[in-house]
Amino acid sequence: MFSYLLLLIGFSYASAQQIANPESYLDSLKQELKVKWPKNSTKNLVFHGHSVPTGYLTNGVTDRLNAYPFLTLKLLNDNYPYSVVNIITTSIGGEQSEQGAKRFKKEVLIYKPDVLFIDYALNDRSIGLERALIAWEQMIQEALEYGTKVILLTPTPDLKEDITSDDAPLEKHSQQIRSLAKKYNLGLVDSYSYFKSLAKTQPLPAFMAQNNHINQKGHQFVANSIYEYFKY
Repeated sequence: MFSYLLLLIGFSYASAQQIANPESYLDSLKQELKVKWPKNSTKNLVFHGHSVPTGYLTNGVTDRLNAYPFLTLKLLNDNYPYSVVNIITTSIGGEQSEQGAKRFKKEVLIYKPDVLFIDYALNDRSIGLERALIAWEQMIQEALEYGTKVILLTPTPDLKEDITSDDAPLEKHSQQIRSLAKKYNLGLVDSYSYFKSLAKTQPLPAFMAQNNHINQKGHQFVANSIYEYFKY
């Protein structure tokens, strides 16, 4: 009951807030990425979540360099030629947000992230909205207390769900993540909305390695959406 009340309070509060503006949320960081040696400094982008940011495709095969964290690095490398950016993945295949929250301080913040990305919704279906809300809020609050910028990601598709349905479990988790981004004025990469729109004109299997893992094409879409926060 307490979790449910927390959920309602969070949604009510979120309605009065706004998602961070992609054009300005990382303004100070973007300026730092333009600085030349020897005055430049290394920046850490940390991706926390499950198998998708880790780079799992199908049958246990991984393609790390073509997963969205490293495709994001390629975009940054091409557009910020003087930058030194570390891409750090603290994601673990099969993990949900409660497990990620337990190791957050010791295994995520230890990397001193300049920007933190959280992507857990695919696996959070196993614990439900209320428990996921508590875990996400814990990680968000700890990250903000540390002083890092935070960008939340709604889930990429699962072909076993009807992505066009507003009652699909992943849609419910997406709504919760959007509300958290508004509540805390965080960045948001709304992958679910993008793929939902894409499904109106193209068959989603073309962007999937298996039912719940996107392929390189799918990862590129997510990376492109992340890069919207770094454009200048």
